[in-house]
Amino acid sequence: MLPRPIPKEPAPWAFPTPQERALDNGARLLVYPVPGQHVISTRVVIPAPLSSEPRDREGVATLVSRTMDEGTEQRTGEEMAELLERNGVGLAAAATEGGIVMEVDATRPQLSTGLELLTECLSQPVFDQGEVRRHQRQRLADIEQALARPASRAALEWIATKYAPAARASRPSGGGAETVAAITRDDLAAFHRDHVGPRGATVVVAGDIDVDEATADVARTLGSWGAESGSAATEPADNPTAADAARIVFVDRPGSVQTEIYLGASGPSRRVPGGWAPYPALAYLLGGSPSSRIDALLREEKGYTYGMRATFRPRLRGGEVLVSGSVRGDVTAESLDLLLGVLDGAAADGFTAEEVKAAVDFVGKTAPARYATADVIADEAAHLAFDGLGTSFVTDYLEGLRSLDPQRLQRDWAAVAHDWTVVLVGDADAAAEQVRALGRGDVTVVS
Repeated sequence: MLPRPIPKEPAPWAFPTPQERALDNGARLLVYPVPGQHVISTRVVIPAPLSSEPRDREGVATLVSRTMDEGTEQRTGEEMAELLERNGVGLAAAATEGGIVMEVDATRPQLSTGLELLTECLSQPVFDQGEVRRHQRQRLADIEQALARPASRAALEWIATKYAPAARASRPSGGGAETVAAITRDDLAAFHRDHVGPRGATVVVAGDIDVDEATADVARTLGSWGAESGSAATEPADNPTAADAARIVFVDRPGSVQTEIYLGASGPSRRVPGGWAPYPALAYLLGGSPSSRIDALLREEKGYTYGMRATFRPRLRGGEVLVSGSVRGDVTAESLDLLLGVLDGAAADGFTAEEVKAAVDFVGKTAPARYATADVIADEAAHLAFDGLGTSFVTDYLEGLRSLDPQRLQRDWAAVAHDWTVVLVGDADAAAEQVRALGRGDVTVVS
């Protein structure tokens, strides 16, 4: 009989290393050769942070990102859409805290066409009045929908409570109803002129492509994007915390049978001293799986929720630790008390060696699968570019996982697990007094 094989520990995994080139117009190029990934993913990262928007026109960056492909100096929006569909090219854009990302996904034979159309949208948008109005109405509808959904309503109330009113982070990234309604076609053109340009931008290309071929394609297309365009080098602003952030806000939804819980505190940025490694592990231990501490109690033992999640969200300046999910309305106060007990208990009592090993194994050993495709590699590189970091950041924190121990995780969790800002969205008449009775902070009810 053959002896039973003994599994070995997998070898350490590293994020793919890019080849970097400089384009003549001031942008930099990062090429990630990924064999077998025949759909090439391209991202253009334009670091024009949301804090660069005029205060009375917040949302203009979002509308710019949504309308740059809705007509150019060479073709109408319908012609652009038809050409993209005919060539099987996917083109999209979005505005984030750090700036605007435009993306193109295309097979190798159609990559040149995709890059040409992307360059055209970046350099020659006309911001047709009809299309601007259409996207403006759509954004206003998005705002109404966000207020109607408990999860997004809770997130909006949380940022408004957590951050000082002057902070850009206290308001929706896509702008509010008043500021979006005030935006004109000329506002889009002015923002594009002033902030959307190649200087300071990063181009990421990932897929099964030769580095020299990718460089030549990008230099011929995006490299012609005029250097006379606006600079994308605006520095992000700080986001100060409100003086009364550590409190409980109950958003009243009469008759609601569930309560959305959304709580958080200030957390680390990606540049935190000691490295990022502890934070994905902490998120997994507390709210990253059905066996995490939160779900083990509130879902598996009590049956109060379908599931709650914990996460660390780094920002360009600082960051946040967040826990969210919905519970049965009739156990709102008890659920909140139990949830805060889990979070406080982890800071006071720490974690076992078995828990730490499970978290390290999950975060580290699933990384190769999480970053297996070209689009995910390109997305990760784009997000890190906003923060001035390369994808070696991922390799470094995965390596740092190997040295984590219970003492380190308890220390790092205790450093952030306090001064909670708590938002509840549910039936305040049925639960607000019970929440007050917990004695866990001032409770404010809003409609």
